[in-house]
Amino acid sequence: MAKPLLEFTDRGIYCEQGRFYIDPWKPVDDAVITHAHADHAYFGHKNYLAHHLSREVMLYRLGDINLQTIGYGETVVKNGVQISLYPAGHVIGSAQIRIEYKGQVWVVSGDYKTEDDGISTPFEPVKCHHFISECTFGMPVYTWKPQVQLFNDINNWWRVNRENGIATIIVGYSLGKAQRILQNLDLDIGKVYTHGVIENTNEALRRNGVLLNPTERITQASVKEEVRKGIILAPPSAVGTPWMRKFGPYSFGYCSGWMALRGAKRRRAADRGFIMSDHADWDGLVSAIDATGCECVYLTHGYTASFTRYLNEIGFNAREVHTLYGGEEEDATITEKEEKEETAELTDRKEMV
Repeated sequence: MAKPLLEFTDRGIYCEQGRFYIDPWKPVDDAVITHAHADHAYFGHKNYLAHHLSREVMLYRLGDINLQTIGYGETVVKNGVQISLYPAGHVIGSAQIRIEYKGQVWVVSGDYKTEDDGISTPFEPVKCHHFISECTFGMPVYTWKPQVQLFNDINNWWRVNRENGIATIIVGYSLGKAQRILQNLDLDIGKVYTHGVIENTNEALRRNGVLLNPTERITQASVKEEVRKGIILAPPSAVGTPWMRKFGPYSFGYCSGWMALRGAKRRRAADRGFIMSDHADWDGLVSAIDATGCECVYLTHGYTASFTRYLNEIGFNAREVHTLYGGEEEDATITEKEEKEETAELTDRKEMV
């Protein structure tokens, strides 16, 4: 039996033959990066390889690093091992990493979603023998509504707020949700104003050639009453701060997959909770894994234990593995006890296995 091409180590996912790591969380010589979120792209590696559209965001976040970038479908060979990138659909520049050596094919998906969000290159299933997958939302309660319906809700909320003289603040993560929201807003309603953290990310993406809708950075010189007529894009770190309170009276909406749990909205004190995630929902996870035709699937973060049991029950060879992924983009600050209680209630006593 051939030795596995990839192994799970205390530094990250390692390819011994190629002498490189994928999304390592400790400093290494050679790192291949799926996307620029901080739980996948760490500082301190000697060499980085990522997709072209991750370039400027990674340089903005990590500083002056030795970074090589390639496009989707391009191949780089390291010590006889072929590395190629395919769209993950998670955020702009996100990639699945396909690794091939002597006929053995592995795919590391990083984070992904299967719905086309209108700004990220859509997810593309990749045939392989071994598939490494997240399962952030690997429970049946997590089923996303179509994007058109989601943004009809958001735009109608914004329109009503403006008609009533209430400012609109919508919160989403600075890389991923912020650009997805921006590209799907109805700009006939008004202008889009941005918190500096989000605008810095937007500027990095624009330097990379990404065409984004127009935005205006909020500064000390911004006229409060003009800003209040538009919609304000803010990161989670702005919630409850004086920066946010100065735009009152406002209606505050939070975008997260965790909004499928009713308590998440209460804990964030949001006026509106919009169920929006840049991760695959239950159906997306199952369909994506099935489309690979893989012999084995490895689950890195999320509902790993229960989702592993479910996949094995329906005929997959699934294994739970330990990584440090999943700590940034969907930070719900929900306690384990609260999550279990609400998930049990909302699944309506469905048995997964």
